[in-house]
Amino acid sequence: MEKEETILRELREAVLAYDENRAKEAAKRALETGVDPLKAVEEGLAKGLREAGSQFEKGEIFIPHLMVAAEAMKAAFKILEPEIRRRGQEIRARGTVVMGTMEGDLHDIGKNLVSLMLEASGFKVYDAGRDTPVDVFIEKAKETNADIIGVSALMTTTMIGQQRLIERLKELNLYGRFKVMVGGASVTEDWAREIGADAYAEDAIDAVRKAKNLLGQE
Repeated sequence: MEKEETILRELREAVLAYDENRAKEAAKRALETGVDPLKAVEEGLAKGLREAGSQFEKGEIFIPHLMVAAEAMKAAFKILEPEIRRRGQEIRARGTVVMGTMEGDLHDIGKNLVSLMLEASGFKVYDAGRDTPVDVFIEKAKETNADIIGVSALMTTTMIGQQRLIERLKELNLYGRFKVMVGGASVTEDWAREIGADAYAEDAIDAVRKAKNLLGQE
């Protein structure tokens, strides 16, 4: 139906235009005209954010642009979410990820961006927050039956927490049950390999790619 296609296109373009108000208005029109809210998310908002991610990867836009695009999607999703829940719908998940910033580290912009890009790519994400202790990551992963634990550390002083997480998983005989993906400004591929992490993500786009790889989807 042409009306539906028009609204889906408007949702996608609002995200690509970094326009939060436009995205919210398009979400309201989707509800008013009876567009399936789940379809509005998957074929409108998320499609736009994935395209923004592709532009970022090609160097056509930069992190601030990607962040604003993600905020536009998030604002519109909040309008659609109650109707999705009312209908008993659920976004089909590629997998489940627990995301958080390591204890002692209050930075969360990168972690939030990774979470949004994972969600736009079909993952269910549980946010463990910032300044998160090792055992909270593990308990949240057990509680949600997560596939992946994503741990951000922006400072060299908090990187060691990523190593403690893996050591703790081994102590609890849980090493291997959850894939561990690490990232952050101070983190490197060599560090990830040294501590026994399953993957290192350089940025939000790389995190999506690595998460798919860990679950055999790419």
